[in-house]
Amino acid sequence: TVYAIDRREGGQVMTGAAIAAAVSQYPCRFVEFTGGEPLEQPAVFDLMRYYCSQGYSVAVETGGHVDIGPCDERVIRIVDMKCPDSRMMPLNRYENLKILRPHDEVKFVIASRRDYEWSRSLLREYRLDQHCAAVLMSPAFGQLDNRRLAEWILADHLPVRLQIQMHKYIWHPDTRGV
Repeated sequence: TVYAIDRREGGQVMTGAAIAAAVSQYPCRFVEFTGGEPLEQPAVFDLMRYYCSQGYSVAVETGGHVDIGPCDERVIRIVDMKCPDSRMMPLNRYENLKILRPHDEVKFVIASRRDYEWSRSLLREYRLDQHCAAVLMSPAFGQLDNRRLAEWILADHLPVRLQIQMHKYIWHPDTRGV
């Protein structure tokens, strides 16, 4: 992303061919576009389409403020809805919730009980569990205890998956680019 390059955090500009060559070095058939906001990079749509056509499972994790409609219909769109405590809620593009497909996912990073209740309300209002493959609730690292969120979910019998930010447990929580 431009953010990583501008801040000299290990990012580099690569052509589609260079990306394809790098990905081909790994024995996997799943490609996920993430980091910064991939949908703000116009060339990402052609690259996602390329990987779909090559037989890869393709996903994009988006911050939720960009229109997900232009994504190839084969791409799994993981839409991050910003909760109140993030102070980024005004960026949410609620129209994205209306065009979810059965293989898409919605993610909430929850920092407080207020965030949880807001997420629960959105889940019910848009019937998210009936329109996409998964609704993910993730405790904000260092702000909400994993167990507390799990208890709230269980008490309310929510049809969601608890997801922890695993990279923050594997690498130091401040590590970027992993």
